[in-house]
Amino acid sequence: MKIVTYNVNGIRAAITKGLLDWLTSVNADIVCFQEIKADLNVIPTEAFEALGYNHHFWFPAEKKGYSGVGIISKHPVDHFEIGMGIKKYDNEGRTLRIDIGDLSFMSVYMPSGSSGDERQGFKYEWLDDFYSYIQILKSKKKKIIISGDYNICHKSIDIHNPKSNANTSGFLPEERAWFDKFMALGFIDTFRHFNAEPHHYTWWSYRAGARSKNLGWRIDYHLATLESVDHLKRCVILSDAVHSDHCPVLLEISTK
Repeated sequence: MKIVTYNVNGIRAAITKGLLDWLTSVNADIVCFQEIKADLNVIPTEAFEALGYNHHFWFPAEKKGYSGVGIISKHPVDHFEIGMGIKKYDNEGRTLRIDIGDLSFMSVYMPSGSSGDERQGFKYEWLDDFYSYIQILKSKKKKIIISGDYNICHKSIDIHNPKSNANTSGFLPEERAWFDKFMALGFIDTFRHFNAEPHHYTWWSYRAGARSKNLGWRIDYHLATLESVDHLKRCVILSDAVHSDHCPVLLEISTK
């Protein structure tokens, strides 16, 4: 089974840039989208169904053109869950989960704090509440894969210039310490499970030719519970996909 996570920075915009043809070529079983930036009535669900994704779930933000997550699947889904049950986050369309057999797949779009202190404070609140939410979920589900845009570079290897970004939202000591604590709940960074090399990123600024120079950040992850480790086959960053300022990450697992 192939699972893709992709912050598309507007699903309709990504479609105009060839997203559907790209999905055909990749042939993923499950795709977790973030920043869909679209209401349900304008998402072209029939286009995804034509590609075999007959099971699709969407959680847009209340604010138009902002945030929102989605999951499309070629496999029947046993259960789905929209949101965390916390209004201030659910208003922004931050989490969506599906269960297939004993595996749970979550698409998550964590808040950014880059716009200022107020949103950074909101981000810290989210991190605490998401940690508690996943703690409870892990007591019920053992095999969980949380895919999405975490808006945090975990380690120095995950950012092109750690020194100059030491005081930048997304690489703050408090955020990275939270990531350590979250991983200690019993998660594996699936990309680093297979690849310990530097210079692998998933997001680049649109400014100053950052992408062509590979001056990026790795903020998009597939984190899997330790109970899922025997299912992991490979995880790769698909940096040639250019439908967004992010690129997709592909995780391949065995369901046996």
